Amino acid sequence: MITLTVDLGERSYPIYIGKGLLGRDGLLLPHIPGKNVLVVSNETVAPLYLDKTLTMLSGKRVEHCILPDGEEYKNLQTLNTIYDVLLRNQLDRNTTIIALGGGVIGDMAGFAAASYQRGVHLVQIPTTLLAQVDSSVGGKTAVNHPLGKNMIGAFYQPRAVIADTATLDTLPDRELSAGIAEVIKYGLIRDRLFFDWLSENIARLVAREADALAHAIEVSCRNKAEVVAADEKESGQRALLNLGHTFGHAIEAGLGYGCWLHGEAVAAGMCMAAIMSKKLGWLDSDDADRIKGMIAQAGLPVNAPRELSVERFLELMAVDKKVMDGVLRLVLLNAIGHAVITDDYKPEQLVDSIRASYEA
Repeated sequence: MITLTVDLGERSYPIYIGKGLLGRDGLLLPHIPGKNVLVVSNETVAPLYLDKTLTMLSGKRVEHCILPDGEEYKNLQTLNTIYDVLLRNQLDRNTTIIALGGGVIGDMAGFAAASYQRGVHLVQIPTTLLAQVDSSVGGKTAVNHPLGKNMIGAFYQPRAVIADTATLDTLPDRELSAGIAEVIKYGLIRDRLFFDWLSENIARLVAREADALAHAIEVSCRNKAEVVAADEKESGQRALLNLGHTFGHAIEAGLGYGCWLHGEAVAAGMCMAAIMSKKLGWLDSDDADRIKGMIAQAGLPVNAPRELSVERFLELMAVDKKVMDGVLRLVLLNAIGHAVITDDYKPEQLVDSIRASYEA
């Protein structure tokens, strides 16, 4: 087992990474201060891993809430299902909510924990690659709105993250590839050596080679932990973690939540960011081609969906958390391993970049 720490002073917490952590005695209980626990999961994950999780909660009063599976259910209506279980069972403010599932469950259970009685304890047990390397770490919680993704939420840190890599054995190939998109992101924004390693090992990740996956998860979590420790509330460099996300969120909202997986939309979004970086003269053609080639090798989309017009893209991107005083800031690349947040571009350059992103 590897243990990393998200350094936030008194609110610091561990990230445990290893195979076979679910069911391990003594790992979860130290992070649960009260007697009441609510496990939030979904219809896909619960039959696989709920029982193992329950074995780690001996002596606690445990309730569970099983939600439908899918990004399309990440909304206020489904969130109320969690509140219903909390209230119906009279769970107090010393309750711990455990998020057992992928990014959707982590975000929703996290927001419920942040808001129920103005905040109860939270533990993340991510079961997808995307959640293990990204969404479970750092305390971003949210639900979607029809007009924009993750626009209703809160920063709320967990007490611990337990990433059992054995859960990836049951992950569909498409979900695994979606997670690899977020792994690639870390190499692009701040870790050139990791990107170079990925260039040599992306096929091993796709093939689910255990040592390659373990290394990718550790390095990704280490990068995420460092960024969050330096900028918890995204007032500066943490926004670099959103490379590809402004374009990607527009794809998700425009096509309908659940049509493309989050990682698929981010993958296409990173290609769009690379195209725009190249058009601005910041990224050379060889590096832009390397980025596109790696994303394609991971089995991910590299082009914007033609179903969304340029005008629709612009409309959706205008509803983004990086819009400040009416100006959209974008995360772009100066080089592989170095991202920047900028509004230093002309509107026509953004339009040209979106148009170029439709090409095969």
